[in-house]
Amino acid sequence: MSVRRLAEDTVQPASFAFSKENAAWAKETINKYPKGREQSAVIPLLMRAQDQDGWVTKAAIESIADMLGMPYIRALEVATFYTQFQLKPVGTRAHVQVCGTTPCMLRGAEDLIKVCKSKIAHDPFTLNESGTLSWEEVECQGACVNAPMVMIFKDTFEDLTPEQLEQIIDRFEAGKGAEVTPGPQIDRIYSAPVGGPTTLMAAGSASAKAAPAAAKKASDAPAVSVPPSNAGRVKTAASETNASLKTPATAKGEAAANAKVEGDTVDKSTPVKAAVSGKPSLEDKNRPAGIEKPAAVDDLKLISGVGPKIEGTLNELGIYTYAQVASWKKAEREWVDGYLNFKGRIERDDWVKQAKALAKGGEAEYIKVFGKKPR
Repeated sequence: MSVRRLAEDTVQPASFAFSKENAAWAKETINKYPKGREQSAVIPLLMRAQDQDGWVTKAAIESIADMLGMPYIRALEVATFYTQFQLKPVGTRAHVQVCGTTPCMLRGAEDLIKVCKSKIAHDPFTLNESGTLSWEEVECQGACVNAPMVMIFKDTFEDLTPEQLEQIIDRFEAGKGAEVTPGPQIDRIYSAPVGGPTTLMAAGSASAKAAPAAAKKASDAPAVSVPPSNAGRVKTAASETNASLKTPATAKGEAAANAKVEGDTVDKSTPVKAAVSGKPSLEDKNRPAGIEKPAAVDDLKLISGVGPKIEGTLNELGIYTYAQVASWKKAEREWVDGYLNFKGRIERDDWVKQAKALAKGGEAEYIKVFGKKPR
């Protein structure tokens, strides 16, 4: 992307104010957004400022930022990022945006650019002598089928030849741009084939005759009441689509019953184990030993994988220090992992190694071991 900067101070107006009509529109637009989200209106307000003055001035950006209660730099970021905002004065009668992306370039966009250089100014974003015309090259504007094309303000002019663009520019220069019909400049309706339709032309064609018959047959068929949610659902007796079968995602405790379904993928040589569910018992011998809350507790949240909620649960179990976590044996780690329903997270995040580093030397030791700050 090219660097986009505001216009020189010599052409910047001292102040900006919306017209009475636009001010009322801006107020109404801001009210469309939830309280605290009014800054989301920055793009439509900048566009309305551009529609009013022809380009987006520094004063307009700052004025809109004040209206929305946002820092100037945030509004400047938006205005300089989006190429739809003109940051320098443009032609008062026409600003020609020539599409230079691949389809248009292959269809003659370079010749259109030559026209702009000869009839307006050699360089883009430069006003002609009277200040009424300017031009620029832009990326795709969504009319690839009708390439090459240009956009003047909010209208597109498509299927252009250099001679046609010269005539269009002359009309705008003379103040008669409203008389130029936008859209395709050849015998084409929108993006339809040149010269009109090329298929399904004959009224007596087989497809034309079949359509009424098909419609009559459909109307004669009895109506069937099907819930919208089931209208496109295939009827099948396959076990994969049997809603009565439970899966770990829908019912962990009943998932084991799926093995009773007869099928090629069922391993009948291995007995089915009963489903295991629920937290391990607090009376389990593998539960880590807890302690009374000491006067100074460690910040367990510095261990990656421990948030405020998990820290609270650990405290309820009597776990308050890094040294306690660092001393956990495998069975104890498995008990805590099951109690927190972590599915192996304690091992994956290596809580013990983290706790040992924090217990030994705090953040400094953690950085030395892991090469980064904790959390």
